[in-house]
Amino acid sequence: MSKVRRLVLDVLKPHQPTILDLAVKLGALDGVEGTDLVLNEIDQKVENIKITIEGSQINFDDVAAVIQESGGSIHSIDKVSTGRELIEEASTPQDTSARWMR
Repeated sequence: MSKVRRLVLDVLKPHQPTILDLAVKLGALDGVEGTDLVLNEIDQKVENIKITIEGSQINFDDVAAVIQESGGSIHSIDKVSTGRELIEEASTPQDTSARWMR
């Protein structure tokens, strides 16, 4: 099975725990070398956050458990990178024309 090296998740969570607390919990997991949490939207009861996790061998089930134990739910897996090294997304002509059309 290939090693998961990067995960980007769209997560809905209550205001508590804070994204700082959640980042620390996720960063403490085995195989995780770093986390980045961004608050995208906030309303009266919940926050929508983007979570990026990088590491040598990320266990998705452990990540999902921390999020669920914190009262959150994963809306989508927006990006996943696997293998021996991280590969950055390549730009294509479609990406350029899509940005130009906006």
